[in-house]
Amino acid sequence: MDSQTMTPREKAAVLWAEHVTRNTAKTRDDVFEEVRSHFDDTEFVELTMVITYFNMRNRFQDALRIPLDEPKTISGITIGRRQDPENLKTYLADVVAAWPERFPGPEEEDRGRKTG
Repeated sequence: MDSQTMTPREKAAVLWAEHVTRNTAKTRDDVFEEVRSHFDDTEFVELTMVITYFNMRNRFQDALRIPLDEPKTISGITIGRRQDPENLKTYLADVVAAWPERFPGPEEEDRGRKTG
């Protein structure tokens, strides 16, 4: 939560994921209001649904001892790999070049869906 790169809204989403996952409602009654102030009703419900879906999926896989990856995939990893710094630099330069000047806010996106 001390990240200098995350927005307050992103930090609120992470806080909510932690709160829902650890079920801290009994010990922290301030999280709901704090997080709720960053999202409208629809966003808040969708955020909660995504978090609980992945929590359910993780518990299901853990309980049935279903591995995240096929064992042959994991055992097939025999050597470490290093990222070529030039490839990474090129990739990041392409991302920056394609980055939009401005992102629409949630209100603008909603208007676009209603009229489009």
